[in-house]
Amino acid sequence: MDINTDHDEGADEHSDENTVEDGFFGESVAADYDEGSAEMFRSAAVDPVAGLLAGLAGDGPALEFGVGTGRIALPLAARGVPVHGVELSRAMVRRLREKPGGDAVGVTIGDFATARVPDGAGRFSVAYLVYNTINNLTTQDAQAECFRNAAAHLRPGGTFVVEVGVPELRLLPPGQTAVPFHIGTRRWGFDTLDPADQSMTSHHFLRQEDGSIRYRAIPFRYVWPAELDLMARLAGMVLRDRWEDWSRTPFTGESRGHVSVWEKPGD
Repeated sequence: MDINTDHDEGADEHSDENTVEDGFFGESVAADYDEGSAEMFRSAAVDPVAGLLAGLAGDGPALEFGVGTGRIALPLAARGVPVHGVELSRAMVRRLREKPGGDAVGVTIGDFATARVPDGAGRFSVAYLVYNTINNLTTQDAQAECFRNAAAHLRPGGTFVVEVGVPELRLLPPGQTAVPFHIGTRRWGFDTLDPADQSMTSHHFLRQEDGSIRYRAIPFRYVWPAELDLMARLAGMVLRDRWEDWSRTPFTGESRGHVSVWEKPGD
């Protein structure tokens, strides 16, 4: 993932389509990102997330790594929580700015593994990464650095929240490397996985109105819950809670995802 720690509170610059600075989320992806993930923008998907995060934020501000087009930041801000985001893609931030309330969310442009919010050290009561975004960091070092970055921004007693899937390697029989994640009438998707280095690529196919097929592939690195716990410990945080989902369903060996909360110890 490209590193860009240039800070911009307003994030108002315009960049050319699919610039290196936007990573894999340039203009062509940002243009229909909300539509392509429409089910994740519905209140049934958003309200439990915003509610849990608002409770963790209390009277303090929240920091979202990978704020994107504001799927969670905007409803969280609507609950009265000051929200700041870190986002690599200027194209995604432009979509955020176009939405009601978008100007109220401060944004620092940069890689959330390393980008620091100006005057943000020790300021936030909760930092969070949702919707598998930790996997956008494609090396173990970058993922571990992200935990250190979160800890640096948190107040003592603050929490870092990550929502991510559990690797579905049990679905892979010997010799198979692909797992489908969406089969529809216009959109198909599958992941290819390499257990040797925990690399993964998501392949997306979209049948457009003219009948042509648009294809894009995005690299990820899948990560295990215990591995994340170790990254948190290396960053000086400890696991406080782990659930299967935002409704706090108990996490079990059969869970296909988890919402984990690590705490930065108080003074």
